[in-house]
Amino acid sequence: MALNTTPLVTELNHDRQAELKAFDETKVGVKGLVDAGITEVPRIFRVPSPEIIISGQQLCPEKSLPTIDLEGINVDQIRRKEVVEKVNDASERWGFFQIVNHGIPSSVLEEMIEGVRRFHEQDTEVKKKWYNMNFRGKPPVVFNSNFDLYVSRVANWRDSLICNMAPDPPSHHEMPPICREILMKYSDEVHKLSVRILELFSEALGLNPSHLVEMGHAEGLSVLGHYYPPCPQPELTIGTNNHTDNTLFTILLQDHIGGLQVFNENQWIDVSPIPGALIVNVGEHLKLLTNGKFECASHRVLSKKVGPRISVASFLKVPSAQSSKVVEPIKELLSEENPAKYRSTTVEEFTKYFQAKGLNGVSTTLHYQI
Repeated sequence: MALNTTPLVTELNHDRQAELKAFDETKVGVKGLVDAGITEVPRIFRVPSPEIIISGQQLCPEKSLPTIDLEGINVDQIRRKEVVEKVNDASERWGFFQIVNHGIPSSVLEEMIEGVRRFHEQDTEVKKKWYNMNFRGKPPVVFNSNFDLYVSRVANWRDSLICNMAPDPPSHHEMPPICREILMKYSDEVHKLSVRILELFSEALGLNPSHLVEMGHAEGLSVLGHYYPPCPQPELTIGTNNHTDNTLFTILLQDHIGGLQVFNENQWIDVSPIPGALIVNVGEHLKLLTNGKFECASHRVLSKKVGPRISVASFLKVPSAQSSKVVEPIKELLSEENPAKYRSTTVEEFTKYFQAKGLNGVSTTLHYQI
């Protein structure tokens, strides 16, 4: 059974653009709708029917995301080899895995979740000052709801705090005071962890541990604090639509609410939260670099009546200042038996294509197949 990528057909309504614009101009996001006491989901958020959410696929409670314990990988070479093999297997079969004993203290994870909560639940007029939908020349930290609002097939039930934290972190006054300190601390911890993960990915590819690090494809870091308010009619909307990540890879922190699902072997698999764990998933960029060896799985977030659900997605990517960098399969991985499956492109072209299509459930790498 193939993943349903048929475009959603929303209720015919010639005022849809006007409704999107009206929602955008409130600058209060989905939480603002919930705070106003709505009891029905507005049309711009509605999928045509519950079947779109179920998509004809069966959930599989028996399967679960691989969990990899990183304990001891820097002191025990036998242990490290075992972990590299697990990373390789999970990256090939799933494109997703959870990690424990990753080195970031639980207290930092918990405070980051609370920091995102504080930002989204602060006084509306204060939060509005951070609202920005202009992605050209925008400040390094912005708040909005649905970056692809005007091109999406259906608006998602989610608000986001978007922070570009590396290689040039925002200045003190450019970050929200209510979560400034934990945002800086968490970003620093994640960036250090990303180097360790890149080394494991490199070794899983049979390359020198420093290969991916030295390529410079993960020097940029964007940290997104997502807030999914409780939904009065969760069967009519979606928290985040089916999509794949456009960057090199993602490190995701989620709270206890759940709702994240990964598409694997023609089934949607629930990603049950594990206290203290982080989720790592392969992005389209890394899939192209590995010539398709690593999978990049579609995933989504369901809306729920309970909440809010809070997650923090850290995207490792090429810095925007290096948008002319070439993206192509790593030459050391190619041979007569394994020729390039994708054409060369640039980070700028790759990113523009992704932003233009929005979260439509279609893999970006399909556009670059040879």
